[in-house]
Amino acid sequence: MPNLTAYLTADLFDGATRRRDAAVLVEGDTIVGIVGPGGLPDGAKTISLDGGLLAPGFIDLQVNGGGGALLNSAATIDGIRTICTAHARYGTTALLPTLITDTPAVTEAAIAATRDAIAAGVPGCLGVHLEGPHLSVARKGAHNPGFIRTMDEADLERLTSTGLEHVLTTVAAETVPPEQIARLTEAGVHVAIGHSDAPYETAMAAFNAGARGVTHLFNAMSQLGHRSPGVVGAALDSSDSWCGIIPDGLHVHPAAIANALRAKRAPGRIFIVTDAMSTVGTTMTEFELNGRIIQRQGGKLTLDDGTLAGSDLDMIGAIRFMTGTVGIGLDETLRMASLYPAQFMGIDRTYGRIAPGARADFVHLTGDLDVAGVYIGGARQHFAPLS
Repeated sequence: MPNLTAYLTADLFDGATRRRDAAVLVEGDTIVGIVGPGGLPDGAKTISLDGGLLAPGFIDLQVNGGGGALLNSAATIDGIRTICTAHARYGTTALLPTLITDTPAVTEAAIAATRDAIAAGVPGCLGVHLEGPHLSVARKGAHNPGFIRTMDEADLERLTSTGLEHVLTTVAAETVPPEQIARLTEAGVHVAIGHSDAPYETAMAAFNAGARGVTHLFNAMSQLGHRSPGVVGAALDSSDSWCGIIPDGLHVHPAAIANALRAKRAPGRIFIVTDAMSTVGTTMTEFELNGRIIQRQGGKLTLDDGTLAGSDLDMIGAIRFMTGTVGIGLDETLRMASLYPAQFMGIDRTYGRIAPGARADFVHLTGDLDVAGVYIGGARQHFAPLS
């Protein structure tokens, strides 16, 4: 079998369980089998991955930028390629380039650029996440309030006719009513609630209409109160909702993350997002978003008034934080970075696992949780030295 490659590893995490002394068989961009050391097919090319752990590639559903590029100001194939390459270095093998609230023209440009990037085969580009503009001004965070607006028929048409297989949009439950959410979900758009000041009942109505979960749990949403459970309470209480969370030690306290993991009603899950900005993979100290300067200092990104503006987080850093600071086991943390976001997007048959029929997207980790190798569609990724 001249086109078959066997990746030999001492320790394999397949997305569900650990295996020892396994070989992952890859043909083209697809995993075709997992065998023991005595089961290698004749003629297969073998690649030994010494030490460490082979795990499913990470999936990040909220990536505003990286490598010096921000989707809002680099809505091009090259911009998306730069973002995907910057995050692949840290183990992310699939991501949604994310557009922060902007004008209709910029939104259309971002959708077109994503469509072009996928057609061009940019490694790691899965689809697009449109975070806004249909948000709550009261919970705007770093979003420009001048661009926030209600959803009209043109917006609905734009979202439901992207030509993309994977589209996620973040909306406020009090701004976008259940009937609009239902129309979006019926068209195959994934809807998340975020930047929302809605009460518990309104958020639950959004989930019942088809919203899949919430964007960056705890941040920019009504909080869990004992008489007013808010969006946080609804997200934790709903058995069908999923929650992205930013584990950088700045957006959410470790104790809040741990409490949310204990409180979340099954089968909904909590998965990791970075909410990364253009600084990831660079030495930049500031950048511009919608005409405003964002400062980077000590791993923290803020507007002049101190408002957090996305994160300086990468996925392997998030995994280290979850295991080392929050105290979550490595296998569960890896699921939060791969299997669970794949399940949220409904793509877990081919993403988030190392299993026959899945894409050959995986990451080789050292014992210290450094990234030793990244494979996207069976191809080893190579990265220029960081400057």
